[in-house]
Amino acid sequence: MNFSTITIKDIATALNLSVSTVSKALRDSYEISEATKKLINDYAREHNYRPNPIAQSLKQGQSKSIGIVVPSVANQFFSQVINGIESVAYEAGFNVIITQTHESLEREIANVGHLTHRSIDGLLISLSTETEDIGHLKRLHQQGLPIVFFDRVSEEIETHKVIADNFKGAYDATRHLIESGYTRIAHITSPPSISITVERLAGYTQALAEAGIEPPNEYVKYCAHGGRDINEIEHAVNDLLSLKAKPDAILTTSDRITTTTLHLLNKLGVAIPEEIALVGYTNTTLADALNPSLSSVYQPGFEMGQKATELLLSLILSKRPVYEFEKLVLPTQLVIRKSTSPKNDGQ
Repeated sequence: MNFSTITIKDIATALNLSVSTVSKALRDSYEISEATKKLINDYAREHNYRPNPIAQSLKQGQSKSIGIVVPSVANQFFSQVINGIESVAYEAGFNVIITQTHESLEREIANVGHLTHRSIDGLLISLSTETEDIGHLKRLHQQGLPIVFFDRVSEEIETHKVIADNFKGAYDATRHLIESGYTRIAHITSPPSISITVERLAGYTQALAEAGIEPPNEYVKYCAHGGRDINEIEHAVNDLLSLKAKPDAILTTSDRITTTTLHLLNKLGVAIPEEIALVGYTNTTLADALNPSLSSVYQPGFEMGQKATELLLSLILSKRPVYEFEKLVLPTQLVIRKSTSPKNDGQ
């Protein structure tokens, strides 16, 4: 059974009125009498009339739609960002169209193309782990499409950006491990080409340097697709466990890498934190229920989505060209649980 709607022309024909009269009545124009407005609105409601958003956008010069590109909606962090985006967009009368890249540059390019063909008014994007060349975004930006980056950003386009304090999050987590008695601290992270990897690696390195610790190169493991494939995380974990000077702690830097590393260590029978302590970036609401409960760096995903959307709407609704842009850095929070218990607690 098809779900059908009627048009303004259908209403006009049925009520023997002009299309102009019906259109004005539906917009509550003062030019139309209250009796005629009631007649038209009652008929429209009874016969399932819905405004045509495409026709409205042509009149208004806006589609009232925002495109969103994220690596994965299954990721707790990105799902929280999307909730933040929707909370602001819907309040402002904008719809959102959500796409995911699954960490593929090819899919990112395709998704952006599909969104722009649907005449979106602006784009919110967190880059895939494969994205090094952003030519597809530069062309759209040069053509006037408002774009705001969040989380994984590029400095090649001058626009608004919203990120977490990646440096401090990794710095605080590493510092906590050091203060808990761990000195052989490894780092499993995303590919070195993306912004969050660079910033988090810098925080990790700085905390170690301040403590006079210089980790061997093999302590830093990169997952080419951000851990999308469990095999790349498994390979990193096995490499670390096979080292002669096996690490006594690991810092991980994404939801997927963190929870998968915990799962793999448990599967291999590695006692946490007695043999290896673990702290990682994750926004999972199950961190307290994991075995053991997981120390984590929490990012304000919902707030990031809100701020990014507010900035995008400011670009979309601006009556004049915008030449000054913000890079908002939101604070992270280190939540300490059992996976990083101090070494002097019987270790």
